Amino acid sequence: MPARRVFVDPQGPVLVEGPVEIVLDDGTVARSDRFVVALCTCRRSRTYPWCDTSHRRRERTAPPPEERKPR
Repeated sequence: MPARRVFVDPQGPVLVEGPVEIVLDDGTVARSDRFVVALCTCRRSRTYPWCDTSHRRRERTAPPPEERKPR
């Protein structure tokens, strides 16, 4: 069996060339037939063990000053 290629992104998920089967803590198996799978490493994902980009910071930026002036 050929080795799987794994890509580690320090700011995000682990990318694995698929298809893959993931054995979870409780023994259940999650399977994906996609050609590349993003695995969650932060456990914030609602679709764990698959990454849904919940690891990204969600910051609101203030509107430009001209948009904050009262009219």
